[in-house]
Amino acid sequence: MQRDDLILEGPPDAAHTVVLAHGAGAPMDSPFMRRVSAGLAARGMRVARFEFPYMAKRRAEGKRGAPDRPPVLLAAWKDAVALLGGGGKVVVGGKSLGGRIASMIADDVGARGLVCFGYPFHPPGDPARLRTAHLAALRTPTLILQGTRDAFGTREDVAGYPLSAAIRVHWLEGGDHSFKPPPKSGRTEKGNVEEAIAAAADFVESLPG
Repeated sequence: MQRDDLILEGPPDAAHTVVLAHGAGAPMDSPFMRRVSAGLAARGMRVARFEFPYMAKRRAEGKRGAPDRPPVLLAAWKDAVALLGGGGKVVVGGKSLGGRIASMIADDVGARGLVCFGYPFHPPGDPARLRTAHLAALRTPTLILQGTRDAFGTREDVAGYPLSAAIRVHWLEGGDHSFKPPPKSGRTEKGNVEEAIAAAADFVESLPG
């Protein structure tokens, strides 16, 4: 990975740098990723986005392909962290798959913190296939932004998981995996995304230097 592979926003001399990876099906410049990145940058943070190899290949070839195997995803995350000065200088995170893989390298690289926008606790409709084993022992300060009706893990689902004391979950009322609430809920997707950005920014700013 080269520095040209990153999308950078926010002041270069910011006190906080946040590195974000995309979800399984949408690239680093998807509307969701752009909104989150711009929102954090507006709070004075330096935000870096990158793509996993399979997504970069899709962009280059115009063909869909399955996500890379875990070793490739993990290596891509570690490359991105190293490119930005090492874990002690960055907060890692991302959308769904991106946040999940970040959670698997956060302790190893010594990240300052971890922010997950919609964690995929289990595949939709298959709550027995949990992706939580490593979360019980996670040491990195972590914030998970999760919709209360996310098919990858609802409030009721997550209440029964043995999560590390380092993890805090911020619930977005009525939100699905993209934080979109039901039309008659009185809430909006825009409002939930803005709430998630504000909570993430507050969390990053609270981390020890």
